[in-house]
Amino acid sequence: MSRHDSTAPEVVTVGRIGVDIYPLQVGVGLEDVTSFGKFLGGSPTNVAVGVARLGHSAAAVTGVGDDPFGRYLRGEMRRLGVDDGLVIVVPELHTPVTFCEIFPPDDFPLWFYRAPSAPDLQLRPEHLDPQILRDAGILWLTVTGFSQEPSRAAHREALAVRGRASHTVLDLDYRPMFWDSETEASAQVREALGQVTVAVGNREECRIAVGETEPERAADALLEAGVEIAIVKQGPHGTLAKTRDERVEVPATPVDVVNGLGAGDAFGAALCHGLLRSWDVRHTIEFASAAGAIVASRLECSTAMPTEREVHDLQARTSQSVKDA
Repeated sequence: MSRHDSTAPEVVTVGRIGVDIYPLQVGVGLEDVTSFGKFLGGSPTNVAVGVARLGHSAAAVTGVGDDPFGRYLRGEMRRLGVDDGLVIVVPELHTPVTFCEIFPPDDFPLWFYRAPSAPDLQLRPEHLDPQILRDAGILWLTVTGFSQEPSRAAHREALAVRGRASHTVLDLDYRPMFWDSETEASAQVREALGQVTVAVGNREECRIAVGETEPERAADALLEAGVEIAIVKQGPHGTLAKTRDERVEVPATPVDVVNGLGAGDAFGAALCHGLLRSWDVRHTIEFASAAGAIVASRLECSTAMPTEREVHDLQARTSQSVKDA
């Protein structure tokens, strides 16, 4: 059998899931919103949806409650092309919900309802399928999964089973409300970095991971920590990606922003697409940037994930606009 068995999902994500409750009115505080939309959410699960939208097989290792929202999420996963066979059900906890407020172009407050804990944080090592983790083309984890036990042990076990095979990706996805302290978060991330091949995060997340916010220094510090590809997202200033032999900087793809919350997940799904296709770093980051821009121009996250054709069409329009300018 090959290192990545063709019967395994091409991408396996591990971690957060929940119901995103998004206001259907833009520029209005939650206290004045009168109508909402309900969507599948949670960063790694959104990545799985985006990967499926781009034509790949995907599965999510996560957890839901034994409640209507949990049934909704599993149904949405299947509808959107993600295998839900690795989802655990935790009867004693409710499926979490997340509310957001939408104030374009750059203010999108989030309100997480995950107390006293969330089912996805109840993942344990025994819930993992070692063969699937070893054989997937990409294993995608996020920093949130290391924030508390037993999820921390499950994530550590996933990395141990994976054995730092290409491609093992850590989304630096730091959410302070999930951690007791920055010091604890930094220690957990630094330990994980030595077991992954790709790390991706924004400047603040790089500060937590390696103590650097300046993009060049942050990327270099990630490489020194052991990753093979370091990706530093800089918002409107674009994206920097570095390997030991290559440096690529890609400008942001211009769009009218509606909701920036899902852009990073679309970027992640498109990054997986490029890695699976063995594209070079520049091609991959340009494609990922355009994918993220598309979702930023839409209200929702999971159901806003673009197809490959949509991404290429935006890239073509952007290129033409530059030529016409």
